[in-house]
Amino acid sequence: MEQLIQFELTNEFRERFQQAVSEKDVDFIVQSLEGIKPADISTLLYEFNSEDSKYVLDVLTPEQRAEIINDLDEDVREKFLRSFQTQEISEIVNHLDSDDAVDILNELPIKEREEVLAGIDNSEKEANILDLLRYDEDVAGGLMAKELVKANVNWTVIQCIEQIRKQAEHVQKLYSVYVVDDKDCLLGRVSLKRIILAEDNTLISDIYESDLVTVETYLSEEEVAQIMRKYDLEAVPVVNVQNKLLGRITIDDVIDVITEQADEERQMMSGIAGDVEEDDSVWDLTKARLPWLIVGVIGGFISAKFIGIFEKELLRITAIAFFIPLIQATGGNVGIQSSSIVVQSLANPSAFSGGMIKRLLKVFLVALINGLVLSCMVYGFNIITGGPNTLSFVVSLALFFVVLIASFLGTVTPLLLNKLGFNPALASGPFITTTNDLLGLAIYFYIVHLLL
Repeated sequence: MEQLIQFELTNEFRERFQQAVSEKDVDFIVQSLEGIKPADISTLLYEFNSEDSKYVLDVLTPEQRAEIINDLDEDVREKFLRSFQTQEISEIVNHLDSDDAVDILNELPIKEREEVLAGIDNSEKEANILDLLRYDEDVAGGLMAKELVKANVNWTVIQCIEQIRKQAEHVQKLYSVYVVDDKDCLLGRVSLKRIILAEDNTLISDIYESDLVTVETYLSEEEVAQIMRKYDLEAVPVVNVQNKLLGRITIDDVIDVITEQADEERQMMSGIAGDVEEDDSVWDLTKARLPWLIVGVIGGFISAKFIGIFEKELLRITAIAFFIPLIQATGGNVGIQSSSIVVQSLANPSAFSGGMIKRLLKVFLVALINGLVLSCMVYGFNIITGGPNTLSFVVSLALFFVVLIASFLGTVTPLLLNKLGFNPALASGPFITTTNDLLGLAIYFYIVHLLL
């Protein structure tokens, strides 16, 4: 069994490896990468240009080459594949599962995609790929792989074992055997353990489990991820509307979906529109960041004009200006905390099954306690530092109401955006911060106007 080595990319190794590539030292390249995981080799190749990287891949085995390219980030791989001839890409596709092969083909121009398909020498794999190309990338049909092991419900255990040996040749991860009827409709699954422990003449119909979670081809990738996370599944079978078994989705594909969702939500919460990375073009990065920065600037401009409305109060009692940053910062923090919790909860469809009123009541009680604690702290600090009693009371009272309203907005806004079909993560970024800044100022100056 090949032992995998823990890889560490040091400056010394990088320089020595670059020298080996420049000198075409095949022996060093092969020996230094022996036992290294494909994902680690992919990390190493990021350090070199496409020409050098291709030379390294050319001296490795076809299986290694396919796994390494499959591990590359999508945008890097798309540029990288331009250095390959169509026949070379066909060879790579031949050594990948059908779902990974389709991901690569979708990144190619249509003409080149057709040429790559024509170069696939495995007719079954070509048929599987063509079948998967019919589905959108972001649904269960686009995520699934056609490679799986299935058994007819009328087979005996010994027949099933013989078929496992034939079918599992091209299946990298074998979790269980799916049981189908004569029309290929899915009936259930049987674990490898039960197959091994059963007698040779035992019928599959006597040992399979019919309680099985399935997904339909049209389900979105987010729904598939939720189902697999909820039931802690390593793989889930994919069926059509007639319940015919078409393929399966494994946990590694779902992890990619969850990671993409997390990246998208993190960018949304940071006020970045669209899926961008640091190595994207200046124009792409600017387009992604500028819209919400403009929203923030407009919000700041409105805040400045709003403060100008209360210029007389500020001239009479200049001390009230000292607490404007406190009011704005607290309102923004409370709003972001509340919206972040709601956005996280929305990932679980049953999170609000207990009733919306009960949820809002809980939010109100939490905000009430937080508001009381914070306002008492501010009041006490002002009194200790010699602040006027009346002004201290007004600031504390305003802060209390700001916390309540910011918490309410932070809870309701993502729920409303989700209901309208927008990404609720928008509510955790500049949108909620700017809104709470304006409302916080309005509450503060209104209370100042009434009481002072």
